[in-house]
Parts: sequence; structure tokens; C-alpha cells
Amino acid sequence: MTNTSKIICYLSILLFTAVSTTSVAVPRIVPKAPSVAANGYILMDFDSGKIITEGNSQERLAPASLTKIMASYAIFSELKQGNIQMSDEVTISEKAWRTGGSKMFIEVGKKIAVEDLLKGMIISSGNDASVALAEYIGGAEETFAELMNQYAEILGMKNSHFMNATGMPDEDHYTSAEDMAILSQALIRDFPEYYPLYSEKEFIYGKELKSGKPIKQSNRNKLLWRDESVDGLKTGYTEAAGYCLVSSAKRDDMRLISVVMKTESTETRARETQKLLNFGFRFYETQTITEPGETLSSPQIWKGTQETISAGVTEVLTITLGRNQFRDLQSEIILVDTIIEAPVEQGTLLGTVIFSVDGKPVAETPLVALESVGEGDLWDSMVDAVKLWFQ
Repeated sequence: MTNTSKIICYLSILLFTAVSTTSVAVPRIVPKAPSVAANGYILMDFDSGKIITEGNSQERLAPASLTKIMASYAIFSELKQGNIQMSDEVTISEKAWRTGGSKMFIEVGKKIAVEDLLKGMIISSGNDASVALAEYIGGAEETFAELMNQYAEILGMKNSHFMNATGMPDEDHYTSAEDMAILSQALIRDFPEYYPLYSEKEFIYGKELKSGKPIKQSNRNKLLWRDESVDGLKTGYTEAAGYCLVSSAKRDDMRLISVVMKTESTETRARETQKLLNFGFRFYETQTITEPGETLSSPQIWKGTQETISAGVTEVLTITLGRNQFRDLQSEIILVDTIIEAPVEQGTLLGTVIFSVDGKPVAETPLVALESVGEGDLWDSMVDAVKLWFQ
């Protein structure tokens, strides 16, 4: 079927603003995104996946402890599948105890619950806890790293490869700002029951040997204290990686994910992240445009038991646009065929819904039959056949 033979139908969902002849329309201005002092960065809307701004977001960089977001995704998957439980006790190996870098301060041979190790890994960024969990799930850290890589492939993280569960330096251990945003989006979406661990500000575990006082460690994400809308995710630092931060914040019904990699200090990563989040929330908004089962069009159907067929979408569609741009959002339907003939099964692809602003497409989604329509009787089929012949 050629393009000229396709039917183009316009939906009656244009957004209009009533303006009197003496009033002036508010300009739709979205300023240029701020510059960001990071080697790689990205700002993405959680619901729509819209990339609001980015810089070198696909460049492969050392992730440091951002690695633990990938590790926790794999661990959360094991928990959700019932392969392990939060109450399971993990015996700490000498390798886990000896792991350098940031620590939860666990002891060789001690049995520690998965829940406590998770908190030690996420809140305290404990490398020892990460290795202990990796060994418990994979038998060896190397095996667990391969599990992480398999999940990364499933999620579409094209610029990531993991050699360990901690983020300790390795030339074959890397990720990108874009991949970290993809991963964070998936973690928040797939594991809402576990994600709140990332918002906890401190973790108390064990006691100091000399004083006997409880060991209290604070979350390194400064924005948890500075911005009440921020509820995650993770910091990271090595000499090769610089100072990194993946954050997510929710204001009203809009959630954003920010990633900055290889900044020069802890203060820089917090400041640049806050800059990105404030820009996104100030100048953009996200709205749900279609709902599953919502009738968007009722095209004519021939030789069927009824004259029209309800057409709509099967999935929620959300769109992120600049502030005030939704008033100019337009939509059109392009049907696959000029003539729709019965029978048609529910779910059959009928066309595409395209949304645009100022003539530029911003999103599209398949249009499908929301109901089944069977063949009409012989008389109806003959009448429609004659009508189609004349057309």
C-alpha cells in the first residue's frame, strides 16, 4: 500500500488556549541547558525516557562505586525471584574481609544477614559487603560479575562491562552516563519495594574495637540532606573515575534521573547534579497522553457486524516537553490500509498515532483494534461490496 493510499485522520485532542483579542500569548521559551563540569553527564525523565540534556553520555568511563547499582539490580532480581531471602545469613570470607576501599567493617567467619549486607553496600558503599553478597549469590565474585553483565545486556546497556561487584579499577571495567541512567530507571521501575534503601541517610552496624561504640556511617550522597525531593541513588570515587554521582528526584508527579561522571570533587558532583535537576524540573514537564483501552478513533469497517471499530492503544504513553508546549500538542492517525474489512481480531495493528509540536514529531505509538468485529451476513457483505466497487 503506497503512502498516498493511506488514510490520515486527525484526532480531536488538540489543546487550545482561549485568548482574547487584547491579550498576549505566553511565549514558549525553553533556555539552553546549563554547562556541566563533568566528563560525562545526562538528565533523563524517568517515565518517558526523554533525554533532556547530555554531554558525552555514551563515553566509556570508570564507574567506581556506581558499579554497586548494577550489583544491587542483580541482587534485587534474586530476591524477587525467591532465590535468596533478606533473612539469609552469609558467612564472610577472608577475600571479602580483605577487600580494600570503603568498608562496612565485617569480620571473617561471621554470619551476616543479606539485608544488613545490602544496607552496608548501598548506604555505606562497603566493598566488603559487595564481595560477600557476590560470593553468596555467584559462588565467586567473577561469576557474579558475569551475571551483572547479562543483566546489563538485557537492559540495553551498550557501553558497559563489569569485572567485579565493587568498582575497583580494571581496564575492562567501564560504563557510561547513559547506561547508568538506563540502569537506574530500570531499578526504580522493577524494584519499588527495594529502592527506598537508596534514600536512607545512615547505617549503623557493629562496634568500634577500642571504644565499643556503634559504627555509624553516613550516605555519601549530599543531596539527600540538601534537597528533600532527592531519594537516591549512589556516589562513586576512584582516582581513575573521579567523583561520580547518580541521583533521582521526584517533584509532584515528575521524576528525573541525573548522572554526572568524573567530576573534580564531592562538592562539584553535588553542585552539578543539583544544577541539572533544577533545570529539568523548572523548564520541562511530563504528562500521560494515552491510557490502555482508551478509544482514539472509530474508523469505518466494511463487511462486518457493525459499521465502525474502536481503535486505541495498549500501553500508557507519556511525553516530556518544555513548559507550556503541551498546549500546542497535536496528534494524527495514519491507518495502515485505506479500507478495513471484517473480520478483525482484537489487538490487530490498524495504524500509528503520531504526536507533534509545531510540525515536529515528539512521540508515536501503535494504534490497534480494541475489539473484535466478525463478518456480517451475506446481505451486508454484498451491499458493502457494491459500495466499495463504486468507490
